[in-house]
Amino acid sequence: MKMRKKSELPSKICLTCGLAFAWRKKWARDWDQVKYCSERCRRSGQPTPQG
Repeated sequence: MKMRKKSELPSKICLTCGLAFAWRKKWARDWDQVKYCSERCRRSGQPTPQG
């Protein structure tokens, strides 16, 4: 895989905290299923209101 700048990597918004997070190599196989930016957010699982 060609080296890319972090700004060129795909990103998503965390369902729990609402922050943007970038693609990581360890998520390469299941990027479509990744929903949370961290283990802490995944365990919390309660979305925060964005209003």
